[in-house]
Amino acid sequence: MKKEIFVLMIGLLAFGAHATQEYTIDAAHSEVGFSVKHMVVATVRGNFTEFSGKVFYDENEIGNSSVEGVIKTASINTGNSKRDDHLRNSDFFDAANHPEILFKTKRVEKKGDGFVAYGDLTMRGVTKEIALDFEITGKITDPWGNERVGLEARGVINRQDFGVSWNNNLDNGGVVVSNEVKLLIQAELIKKKAS
Repeated sequence: MKKEIFVLMIGLLAFGAHATQEYTIDAAHSEVGFSVKHMVVATVRGNFTEFSGKVFYDENEIGNSSVEGVIKTASINTGNSKRDDHLRNSDFFDAANHPEILFKTKRVEKKGDGFVAYGDLTMRGVTKEIALDFEITGKITDPWGNERVGLEARGVINRQDFGVSWNNNLDNGGVVVSNEVKLLIQAELIKKKAS
């Protein structure tokens, strides 16, 4: 009987060593950004200054990992206040009625040297599955004893899929704002300490 209990305890300890760990996003050292073509010839870049999220990360079995993120649409920042006000109104994000963009993973897979997270993105009340290619950029213990993990993710969405449809045609056949939006997320994660 003692032998069986000992084996069980070793098994539980081994499982705990490889279990999924919870991390939070350190927003002060992270960025949720995007870029979009303007009038075909230029690229406008921006980000959201208010966001939060939880990451459940298993470095030994990445498929067990998951992400839940929330972005405040009113926090959009492109460096131009007039443009930002337009992006907040009903032509684009309709921040008054849809104050948050949500992302929740459905599965995570290995892809080449990196990984891909498939998940539901909800914007303006519309939910669609998207794919984010990502890589783990490093892991360290900071001077205060916190474990930190770096993550960088990229993806592309069509804004029309989420009802963000405002546009104007140009005389050369192009449009003022492209439908394709490139996403870039650079996150610094902090491991939640055991209570």
